[in-house]
Amino acid sequence: MRRTLGFTLIEVLVALGLMALLGLMSWRGLDTLLRTRETTQSRIDSVALAQVSLGQWRADLNAQLALPGAVGDNSLDWNGRVMRILRRSSTPMVDGGDAGMQVVAWTLRDGFWRRWQSPDLRTHGAMAQAWQMAALWGQNPSTELLQQEVTLMPLSAWQVFYFRDNAWTNPLSSAGTGDNLLKNPDAVQLLLQVNANDKLTVDWVRPAFNPNRP
Repeated sequence: MRRTLGFTLIEVLVALGLMALLGLMSWRGLDTLLRTRETTQSRIDSVALAQVSLGQWRADLNAQLALPGAVGDNSLDWNGRVMRILRRSSTPMVDGGDAGMQVVAWTLRDGFWRRWQSPDLRTHGAMAQAWQMAALWGQNPSTELLQQEVTLMPLSAWQVFYFRDNAWTNPLSSAGTGDNLLKNPDAVQLLLQVNANDKLTVDWVRPAFNPNRP
């Protein structure tokens, strides 16, 4: 009689075991790949959000404009918690006209860097009122004021330094008093503590600053 060709039970079990092992190894490899992809994407999103946040910070500083009698002597004010900036409006006008001014403010609250912006302002009285509202927003914001803020990058701490009279100083230190206090800084240094391991230092220099001027 001819012998029937085929696999024995042991051979089938061995083949199934090998297939199960290969399937397990493939699954682990795919899981690692997906986790790596998620971590990479999260990092990319964090970097993109930081770039957007710092881009807006620079735009606010570049657009600042001091108007005597509007909000005091400076268009910048740092009280250790809130940075207020009087800036030209970023609202485009159909006819190309001037949209007025805006008051913006930056603060750290609940682990996030946040930005507040007023509507377009065209009178000194409206600017002064918005200036006070920005300070209130940084201390004890109402529901209405919270509707005007944007939550930006996560942050654990931040510091601000001014460059005035050829020296970096704390805006609230004794060096920032008298005539020096009445001057907008030539540069602003921003120190950001993103987390326990990541720190950022961002320097902004006033476009019209000339270190060689008398």
